[in-house]
Amino acid sequence: MQLYPLKFKPIYKKRIWGGQKLRDFFGKDIPAGEKIGESWELADLPEDKSVIANGELAGQTLSDAIAKYPAEIMGDENFSGPFPLLIKFLDAEDILSVQVHPDPATCKRMGKGDPKTECWYIISAVRGAAIYKGLKKGVGREEFAKAIKRGDVAQVLAEVPVEAGQCHFLPAGTAHSIGAGLLIAEIQTPSDTTYRVFDFNRVDDTGKARQLHIEEALESIHFDSSGDNLSVTTLGRLVDCEYFKIDKGHQAKDCETLLSRGEVKCLIILTGFGRILGTDGAFVEFKAGDCLLVPAAYEGAIQFAADTHYLTVTI
Repeated sequence: MQLYPLKFKPIYKKRIWGGQKLRDFFGKDIPAGEKIGESWELADLPEDKSVIANGELAGQTLSDAIAKYPAEIMGDENFSGPFPLLIKFLDAEDILSVQVHPDPATCKRMGKGDPKTECWYIISAVRGAAIYKGLKKGVGREEFAKAIKRGDVAQVLAEVPVEAGQCHFLPAGTAHSIGAGLLIAEIQTPSDTTYRVFDFNRVDDTGKARQLHIEEALESIHFDSSGDNLSVTTLGRLVDCEYFKIDKGHQAKDCETLLSRGEVKCLIILTGFGRILGTDGAFVEFKAGDCLLVPAAYEGAIQFAADTHYLTVTI
């Protein structure tokens, strides 16, 4: 069959820190009144697999489609999965827990977990919003462990004021937290392994606190690096790491750009709208809040409406 740009049904996740901004900002059909913290736009994890929402493959999972068409989608007939990205929108109505994700060596050493490197693109931010990204200079394992016992872990993290348009890279092993009032696009390796060390003494609707993973977190944090060494970018190539590359695009006026074949691409539409037009004349429309996977074998053109902002992710 003729492959085409794939759109997916979002997977919504209730979170104690979530809100309703995904509905307000992107028009997502999230449950009214629920604290929806995450919308998984593209996922291929054992327990969460994106379902295709458009075209002839509608209703099939991404993993099933790749299994049938590995060369056409991934550009590699021997590709066996899973898809190497997890893409989300995050609505941080409240502050997130202080947490860390392990790197490959830590997962191997502990005999569990999946490594996770990620980045955050700030879509919108309230005045005074901040994230916690890495440790303050000089903070070691012993001081961090004492901060856990005191209940003031945020005090030993590097607090970073943020604003819309910034991209923050967080390699595996970075202690971090997202502050309140932020809407974020998160691009990461396909892992849901998260070790929480502090949750600001919160409890859920039943009065139960969320589980902490202090031993695993202390084993995973890179205490030899500080937040001062972590990059923030706003233009052009935002991230270039071994797992993925992210480029920021902005079309100020109506225009058309060529879309060449050769590598699989993911497009995250932040503002505006448009359509992707194939050489056969068929097209797929997109709007703000959409995430599309463009197969490696696809070629055509992208027609952008004025003032469309987007991210292009390649692997």
